[in-house]
Amino acid sequence: MTTALAPAWAQHEPIAGRGIYTCTTPDGRRLTGDRPIPECLGREQRILNADGSTRSILPPFLSPEERAAKEAAERRAAAERIAQQDAIRRDRLLMQRYPNEASHQRARTLALEDAQKSVRGSERRVKDLTAERKPLLDEAEFYKGKALPPKLKQQLDANDAAVEAQKTLIENQKAEVVRINGVFDAELKRLRKLWAGTAPGSLPPAEPPSRAASGG
Repeated sequence: MTTALAPAWAQHEPIAGRGIYTCTTPDGRRLTGDRPIPECLGREQRILNADGSTRSILPPFLSPEERAAKEAAERRAAAERIAQQDAIRRDRLLMQRYPNEASHQRARTLALEDAQKSVRGSERRVKDLTAERKPLLDEAEFYKGKALPPKLKQQLDANDAAVEAQKTLIENQKAEVVRINGVFDAELKRLRKLWAGTAPGSLPPAEPPSRAASGG
């Protein structure tokens, strides 16, 4: 017997008259004793009452490596259980929030409203800037082939910059509309399955949005 096993053995010292340890060795021998059996440290051992009935089971003693692997597996299993519970909770909350397709469509329309309003506002601003640019261009015609006066050049440059800024805003908000629709499309696909009776938490995780929301 190696001294490294002493701590494990100490945890299972028998109480006189309280049980009999029995096990089957890897080579098929059946052994008994009044304490954990050295030949079966890596195997399950049964603790018997005096009448031969089983009182309890002594699991195999684990090496530090085996114990670490077992604990890691238990942590993974616990994490999976928590993830499954979270998935069930999220699906139930989703169904509570959207009991039917009409409620989901109303939420989509509301979520899109700000982005669409911003697009319309920027498009109007581009039209206004285009109108403001026309008299500047007419004035620039008088200087064809010559350097523009600094003030006129500054006004044209400012107009160009403002138009580009609005076009960038339009593209960003159009991308946001696409993203929002993508989120609601994925939700609707999931909800239709849940509404049809699929158990909450049993569907694959939803795909994450392509980019973070800019404001909704």
